[in-house]
Amino acid sequence: MEKKRPQILITNDDGFAAKGLRKLVSLMRQLGDVTLVSTDEVMSAKSHSCTIRDRLYVRQIQEEEGFTEFRCNGTPVDCVKLGYQKLMPEPPDLVVSGINHGMNAASTVVYSGTIGAVIEACMNGLTAIGFSLFSLDPDADFDHLDTAILEITRKVLNEGLPKGVCLNVNFPKRSEEPLKGIKVCRQAACRWVEYFKEQYDENGEQFYDLEGTFESDDITPDTDLWALQNNYASLVPTCFDWTAHAQIEPMKNYESLSIKP
Repeated sequence: MEKKRPQILITNDDGFAAKGLRKLVSLMRQLGDVTLVSTDEVMSAKSHSCTIRDRLYVRQIQEEEGFTEFRCNGTPVDCVKLGYQKLMPEPPDLVVSGINHGMNAASTVVYSGTIGAVIEACMNGLTAIGFSLFSLDPDADFDHLDTAILEITRKVLNEGLPKGVCLNVNFPKRSEEPLKGIKVCRQAACRWVEYFKEQYDENGEQFYDLEGTFESDDITPDTDLWALQNNYASLVPTCFDWTAHAQIEPMKNYESLSIKP
């Protein structure tokens, strides 16, 4: 009896035409049957936002053996929700998001629509991976990622992931040297230092543009930023439980505070 092909749900936050998304689709179709639910527009920095007050629309764009494509006016999280609840005949064996144009390492992950989709899948018991490239170039070269993405995905399909854990995988942009390998590492404790730039529109009304610089002062060999800067793929096991578990016992003294009027 022929083995059933894995069912793979793909989404992204760069819009349906993004080069990284199309690369990911071509790779995942080598491994299973693909349902693509992409955003109509760029949804970068949407994090885990979902649509609750506006209408969600989905259009089927393409259908052929092993591949169905939908587009949605919602966020990446909306795409995941609709994908596994409404658009696929059965739950996916894997949810994959990306390939994002731009890194999702260090604190950038908090803002990421790409990783928001991955966390959404993980919260609902689905196996999920997010892939990102450290380049904002819309015409970036993704061809050096093929083998690594396929190998990581095959391993996850064959072995699964621990409950409540998903993967955030980042790649350096293409260079003259091939990728050195994969580093399993922690998220660097770096951040964006932001400021608002005051501007004026054509009617003379003031508005603000958010700008900023990235401060990277935590780059030790166990971090994702170190891996990327040294031509490794970074793989960070990620979870949606934000509890600071190590602080539960030390902070038990809060329970002795008197709160009676």
